[in-house]
Amino acid sequence: MTSTDPAPQPHATAEQVEAARHDSKLAQVLYHDWEAENYDEKWSISYDQRCVDYARDCFDTVVPDDEIHRLPYDNALELGCGSGFFLLNLIQSGVARRGSVTDLSPGMVKVATRNGQSLGLDIDGRVADAERIPYDDNSFDLVVGHAVLHHIPDVELTLREVLRVLRPGGRFVFAGEPTTVGNSYARTLSTLTWRVATNATKLPGLGSWRRPQAELDESSRAAALESIVDLHTFAPAELEKMARSAGAVDVDTATVEFTAAMLGWPLRTFEYAVQPDKLGWAWANFAFSSWKVLSWADANVWRHLVPKGWFYNVEITGIKPS
Repeated sequence: MTSTDPAPQPHATAEQVEAARHDSKLAQVLYHDWEAENYDEKWSISYDQRCVDYARDCFDTVVPDDEIHRLPYDNALELGCGSGFFLLNLIQSGVARRGSVTDLSPGMVKVATRNGQSLGLDIDGRVADAERIPYDDNSFDLVVGHAVLHHIPDVELTLREVLRVLRPGGRFVFAGEPTTVGNSYARTLSTLTWRVATNATKLPGLGSWRRPQAELDESSRAAALESIVDLHTFAPAELEKMARSAGAVDVDTATVEFTAAMLGWPLRTFEYAVQPDKLGWAWANFAFSSWKVLSWADANVWRHLVPKGWFYNVEITGIKPS
């Protein structure tokens, strides 16, 4: 973080939460500052081979093979970096040599730059609004983001900013964006899982599985903000149209996770609803192995049988005209 960046606010007051209901960008800051220090744990994010491979698979899914063969890019930027998951793992996979991370949340920039430093990567971080990217024209060879566009009020404006800071011929890749259909079934499954888990752990003999009520209440307060910060879902064709309208060429989308999302959302929700020490290595192995199997089935079977827009995540890429 730079010396002029604001400090994180890890605990929002009731008054701030109420104000955030009327100010989506305040909500973004409060929610993501709130989640920053526990974000990697909540979403099972790591910087080992498991997540390096996942990030690289996201990238390779939408980027043409002839460009992949010319890697790495010299300088990359991540918008809405969160804890740095996407860019840090892409750099580790050989996609870029160095990079900058930005987020509207000071807490997330703090965690992302700390993660980059711990990995020995050439990373700098700035608190920044994706609708007004604080870098000069033609500054980057690659701009990436993961699960960020659906938080931004004006997506097309952000894509115009992305093209501005890209060098001619530079590429953007955004992954992890919820489709309209996928978001519907994922949220339904997640809500049902939370209700079942938090009520089941009230039963006799299951009390030791229950998280302390204060933690559950904190999660509920964070969830109230989460419902405010998630602004959009996307149909793949609509997202492509926005990118072309912003000025991008060679625009393409891909969708991933169908049955894998139907399993993954309940599993993640359950993990966050119960005491973590109750779920050991065997559970982690089951969850990851099951997700991998279903992801394979999604990529090799279901993508031939169900519409593109039914998958949970959409990825998009495009190029700044030379």
